[in-house]
Amino acid sequence: MNKKVNTQDNSKTLFITLFSFVMGGLIMVLILKYVPLFNNQTESVVETKGKNVVYEKNSLAAAIDNVYDAVVMVKSYKGNEEYSTGTGFVYKKDDKNGYLVTNQHVVSGCDGVKLVLSNDEEIDAKILGGDEYLDIAILSIPKDKVLKVATISSSEKVAVGDTVFTVGSPMGYDYRGSVTSGILSGKDRMVSLSVSGTTSEDWVMKVLQIDAAINPGNSGGPLLNINGEVIGVNSMKLVQDEIEGMGFAIPIEIAMAHVSELEQGKKIEWPMLGISMVNVSDATALYRYNIRIDDNITEGVVVADISAGSGAAKSDLKAGDIITKLNGEKVKDTAYLRYELYKNKPGDSIEITYIRNGKEHTTKVTLTKLNN
Repeated sequence: MNKKVNTQDNSKTLFITLFSFVMGGLIMVLILKYVPLFNNQTESVVETKGKNVVYEKNSLAAAIDNVYDAVVMVKSYKGNEEYSTGTGFVYKKDDKNGYLVTNQHVVSGCDGVKLVLSNDEEIDAKILGGDEYLDIAILSIPKDKVLKVATISSSEKVAVGDTVFTVGSPMGYDYRGSVTSGILSGKDRMVSLSVSGTTSEDWVMKVLQIDAAINPGNSGGPLLNINGEVIGVNSMKLVQDEIEGMGFAIPIEIAMAHVSELEQGKKIEWPMLGISMVNVSDATALYRYNIRIDDNITEGVVVADISAGSGAAKSDLKAGDIITKLNGEKVKDTAYLRYELYKNKPGDSIEITYIRNGKEHTTKVTLTKLNN
């Protein structure tokens, strides 16, 4: 028996199918036009005059504008001779002055400092204080010379791979106000360096690693996040000549931890353990002190001598002991020992782990004040 075909139902089905197809196509066109499948860098807009204007979606221009006028070129002088240049930035101002951060090695040993502002005005600055271990110095200028104050953020809020940029004066006056950008390549990097003016590395710093260019003259300038907020202080002192595409910055938390003391011209009170130290790898120094250690000990710090009246003198430590930990943190060499030591203050009690005659021991040491 033949079934009767309902032409009305077929027409309705056909209409719904065609309508769905048209609407789906329209929605797809709108998605492709307004929701890019790829992170395009540019978008063109045609003006009525027939001219194409390109707007860059991921431009740093707005972020740069947030900080640019807070950044200055630093010129250090001995007598009337310019002997060092760097960068600095204004981090605050009060009723009388503006206050700037730069690197200590930029102004160390100088007789005077001049700043070149973003409007090209050149003014005198006063050095309030500085510290070689932090590699931070604080400068001041009259309040009415401050063009902008930088916003201080936190390095803890940025992640590896985030966009960062710098503003500075690489290679001197002609390139002042230069901007370089890149990504945060690493956090909590431990970099050894010398603060004593010798070739030996006697200090270690925990720093941010970036791939943005850091050149002579960038030292002391700000490392900034995508919003133009300061997350670090760049330091050319941490960059080795044989390494390219790798820069380092002091985390802003470390840089700002002691600014109140430096603003007042006070020296930072670093603690003293009270020992003369030798790396276990320094065979010449060990021979000079007539100290012998087991060949299987490759890391640590040897106690060469103990200062009378110091905290170490009142502990169980003796010459020849090999310090391997400080407050439970591993001590590889003298640079790492100072890094762990300087987390503390004079008067603090610390725990030292050491090896004597092949056996591990611990002792408590009350720290005294370092005479700097």
